[in-house]
Amino acid sequence: MQTRKLADLEVASVGLGTMGMSAFYTGAGTDDAESIRTIHRAIDLGVTLFDTAEAYGPYTNEDLLRRALDGRRDDVVIATKFGLITHEAGEETPATERRISSAPDSVREALEGSLRRLGTDHIDLYYQHRVDPDVPIEDVIGQLAGFVQEGKIRHIGMSEASAATIRKAHAVHPITALQSEYSLWTRDPEGEVLDTLRELGIGLVPYSPLGRGFLTGAITKPSDLDSDDFRLANPRFQQEAFAENMRIVDSVKEIAAEAGGTPAQVALAWLLAQGDDVVPIPGTKRVSRLEENVGAADLTLTPEQIERLTALPVPTGDRYPDMSSIGR
Repeated sequence: MQTRKLADLEVASVGLGTMGMSAFYTGAGTDDAESIRTIHRAIDLGVTLFDTAEAYGPYTNEDLLRRALDGRRDDVVIATKFGLITHEAGEETPATERRISSAPDSVREALEGSLRRLGTDHIDLYYQHRVDPDVPIEDVIGQLAGFVQEGKIRHIGMSEASAATIRKAHAVHPITALQSEYSLWTRDPEGEVLDTLRELGIGLVPYSPLGRGFLTGAITKPSDLDSDDFRLANPRFQQEAFAENMRIVDSVKEIAAEAGGTPAQVALAWLLAQGDDVVPIPGTKRVSRLEENVGAADLTLTPEQIERLTALPVPTGDRYPDMSSIGR
């Protein structure tokens, strides 16, 4: 697979998000054996960027990734995140007590916990999962810069941050990547945020690049989701909005038929066409879906097809039930 640069960090053009292997999309349960097979197959296909977080599970996804990467740690780039779970009590917080925190003691505890669960002495890309309004971003990045000096992290990332916050952070220590939701389904980073990233030489790592599965065309009605699937609370998956948003999927399907790919591959190929500083991390827990997603790197869309996709309407509904922590 071709490689791309997130600032000075080189990775394959398509990464793998592992969240759904342990949280939120688990439905009837988890299948660690299939998840580990998927991670192994990803490495075989040339994927190098693997994305996790302490909040996934919580904690169990990092442990899963450690087991999957046993003996292959040096072949990959591990990205994980802190800041959605508070550690001020000095211990791993139960899932029911998740809350945004980048307090210094909490960040230190989070890093040590992630290193332990991942079974590594360093994290390649360490993201602040969400901006903490109670801690100046300059202080957070200053602490992370200290971890870089200690050799415990190699690169600093942010997630869902505003252009102004990114500038403040980058002035303290170079930021390697911003991870934010970006796809045909969510265009929020376009404009000021993306312009800022390119001005500063920061890469963009789109999460949910398939619109939380909507753009694959596999979900045709809300009842296709398991009863405990968190997407059922998502405004865009509500009945009236769902019907409106299916029109976007229909357009993607039309272009997929023309291009000789699947809707998922078209959605990912569109993202890849947005610039060589964009590295999507589609998530899956199945080998078959992984192979389909990676195949997007070999799908070339015509300029006319890219233009038609770019002109698609904005989905109906917010992307989260509560958007208060987004884009600070």
